[in-house]
Amino acid sequence: MSLAEHSQAGRRMRLSPWSVGAALIAALVVAPILSVIWIAMFPAQNIWPHLISTTLPRYLSNTLILMTGVGLLAGASGAGAAWLVARYDFPGRRWLEWLLLLPLAIPAYVGAYALVDLLEYAGPVQGALRQMFGWQTARDYWFPEIRSMGAAIVVLSAALYPYVYLLARNAFREQSATSDEVAQSLGAGPLGRFWRVGLPLARPAIAAGMAVAMMEAVNDFGTVDYFAVQTLTTGIFSVWLQSNNAGGAAQIASCVLALVIVLVLLERGSRRRMRFFNLSSRHRPVNRTRLPGGAGWLALVLCAIPFAMGFVLPAGVILRHALRNAEVWADPDLWQAALHTLSVGGIAAVLTVLGGVFLVYGVRLSGRSLPRLLLPVTTIGYAAPGAVLGVGILIPLAALDHVLADGVEAATGIDIGLVMTGSAFALVLAYCVRFFAIAQGAADAAMGRVSPNLALAARSLGRSRGQTLAEIHYPLIRASLASALLLVFVDCVKELPATLLLRPFNYDTLATRVHDQAALENLGEAAPAAMLVIATGLLAVGLLARANR
Repeated sequence: MSLAEHSQAGRRMRLSPWSVGAALIAALVVAPILSVIWIAMFPAQNIWPHLISTTLPRYLSNTLILMTGVGLLAGASGAGAAWLVARYDFPGRRWLEWLLLLPLAIPAYVGAYALVDLLEYAGPVQGALRQMFGWQTARDYWFPEIRSMGAAIVVLSAALYPYVYLLARNAFREQSATSDEVAQSLGAGPLGRFWRVGLPLARPAIAAGMAVAMMEAVNDFGTVDYFAVQTLTTGIFSVWLQSNNAGGAAQIASCVLALVIVLVLLERGSRRRMRFFNLSSRHRPVNRTRLPGGAGWLALVLCAIPFAMGFVLPAGVILRHALRNAEVWADPDLWQAALHTLSVGGIAAVLTVLGGVFLVYGVRLSGRSLPRLLLPVTTIGYAAPGAVLGVGILIPLAALDHVLADGVEAATGIDIGLVMTGSAFALVLAYCVRFFAIAQGAADAAMGRVSPNLALAARSLGRSRGQTLAEIHYPLIRASLASALLLVFVDCVKELPATLLLRPFNYDTLATRVHDQAALENLGEAAPAAMLVIATGLLAVGLLARANR
């Protein structure tokens, strides 16, 4: 081998710091998932037989019922509203097109607290009914059970249908007028065109939205816990925190992870099987049909129902309590929780976006196909529920913390305590892993729009790789990174299961304060914190609406 060939081979074999850093970031994101699997396979105390013979069937059946119910109801309401908004013109359509996204600003557990407060026995609805009809006790009349599986499905569907609505609306918009006109010429009415043309063409988008809604339903803890519905997620909390069995919690978490993986595979499989292409060179969008009179008002009512259930009802109830309990706004604990939320969420958002940029840039610099496999692998954290990540992070970190503390004390005689699990470190790590896919996806899409010639020109002028990133890429992608930063921060503010498991002792965020006070049936104390969470969520919804104009 010549000297030149040997030098070229050496350069190929040499690992750059960017590639090594990208691999380390990917390993850090995937590690909690692998940790859960390892702990489940090799628990300190194997309780699989006990779980299978007692609680696991109930947890699994309730989770499957919840997933199916939320998927169907969110899919029907989201796709139906998207079809009406995209294909018809009726009173209030312009407003509803964006108002239908607002439930994304309200966590499902806040909607659960508001629904119970409104409809429970001591609430205003049943109180008004007793006063109106002269009923004295609950034995005098029938009213549906509020804390039930059905109510949990309704609340979660009302909070999650925008995932289906947003994807389905875009799919219906992009369909060609030609196929609609052909169906109409063959005698198909409005309903027939929806079932035979519009729905099949939009099925991949609807399936993707339903899969996201079902995964979020599996992740939920606050809603099902408040409604006393025992799912796999609540099982993780009860087995770990009440039975003090980390191995059993990991085994239940592995079941949750398996369910989520099945959902992801089904969603991707449905998209591969349902691909449609526009073969016409004269693509024309479908013109909206004006709905006259009663039909237009009916469409308005049908679209307003999910918006009212998902946003107006919970926001109205929480706002009423927040105004009635104005003194709570002066509570130092509220603002301490807000400070914790701002600091932890802000640090996690910055680290997540920086990690996403580093990973994407490092993979692009490698120029090889193998490192590009890191990108889809790192998105698994977003699919994994927060409770699963909590198990996968806390158990190994606690063991590492004890080893570190014992080593320092043996060497110096100083007891440093639990540095990682005794602080917000574990919480920040969980947020970074959980929402890394958002930052990575934004960075990858933004860098993909930057011409490679710009980076090559900068390198030819003597700029290093770091300088090229800072001087060439960053100015062109900073708007996308700012959007990702906001979205990650808002998701951190709303995240409840991982926060409950990983927060240090006596450490509240806005989400945990809302949960703790609502669990004590003290919605007045929870309302101000809930309003701050909703206000933060509205920022993200506004950004999302702006990006999807």
